[in-house]
Amino acid sequence: MMIKQVSLFLENKNGSLAHVCKIMGEEKINIRALSIADTTDFGVLRLIVNDPDSAVAKLKEKDFLAGITEVVGIKVPDKPGSLSAVLEKLETEGVAVEYMYAFYEDSQKKAMVILRLSDNEKGVRAIESLNLEFLTEEEAYKG
Repeated sequence: MMIKQVSLFLENKNGSLAHVCKIMGEEKINIRALSIADTTDFGVLRLIVNDPDSAVAKLKEKDFLAGITEVVGIKVPDKPGSLSAVLEKLETEGVAVEYMYAFYEDSQKKAMVILRLSDNEKGVRAIESLNLEFLTEEEAYKG
């Protein structure tokens, strides 16, 4: 149920994101999903890749501050209100969403939602009660 996410800090300057993507390409590491948040001086890039351990090792080798964060991936039906039901259940159970991002998987007609929760175990139990499918590592990394 847990997925390894690569998280790294980037300088907020032209070409930083391109440099990371180039490294991933050279190492044959496929980026499956990403999210970036920035401030004036730096950004936090979050990646779901096909080989998170190798990605972090290579990024550290290139002097990036990078690490692995465990996140929860769920499959949410592609219809209005589906995500709201998940978020309401988490709120009811006292689980905060620290951040989230999503991508659409056309073959399954579902949104794949990546969640960083204040309490992953409690959050997983809450989501299980909604009878939603979890995104497996195989699906997240390989597609």
